[in-house]
Amino acid sequence: MIKIGIVDDHAIVRSGLRQFFSEHVDLRVVGEAASGREAIELVRTTELDVLVMDLSMPGQSGIDALAMIRAKAPDVGILILSGYPEEHYAMNLIRQGASGYLNKECDPMEIVNAIRTISLGRRYITPAVAELLARQLDRKDDAAPHEQLSEREFQVFLKLAKGETAGDIAKTLSLSVKTVSTYRTRLMEKMNLSSNSDLTYYALKNKLID
Repeated sequence: MIKIGIVDDHAIVRSGLRQFFSEHVDLRVVGEAASGREAIELVRTTELDVLVMDLSMPGQSGIDALAMIRAKAPDVGILILSGYPEEHYAMNLIRQGASGYLNKECDPMEIVNAIRTISLGRRYITPAVAELLARQLDRKDDAAPHEQLSEREFQVFLKLAKGETAGDIAKTLSLSVKTVSTYRTRLMEKMNLSSNSDLTYYALKNKLID
């Protein structure tokens, strides 16, 4: 029996997934969460094999939660189920420890197949993600600027692009304001940008935020 946790801020999505998983004898939903913070608590208190997690959630997003979940539960498989296409986030998140990445428009059976693969301790790589991986290996120097950011820089970049202040970001990520400012300076240099509005424009143009 594969024990699953579902993390999504929409109750209707959690309900639909729970219902769909109940139709498969080897899957059992043992917990749910509606935010990144709740996901961290769920992993801490519940024995799970695979966490199926959305990215866009209020407060602490799936991106923010990923590193903390990895630290607390290194053996739990994490399947990102997102509304964003693979090319926007898959590579960054797989590098950060996600076990697989699926777009919410995928065939529902693909989610089940991914969960079964991940529960065996393997990564689930779709053809689209495999192509992105191959392309990145072919053009190592030609990677998009945001793909060259570290995990923390990427988190801070997305929050700045959404208009969050250094104080807000520091609180959410449990960092000091000074550390956030350091990350901001570093990511600006790496991306060759000079202002927060440049970051927002870049994120919108690359469909990293709505």
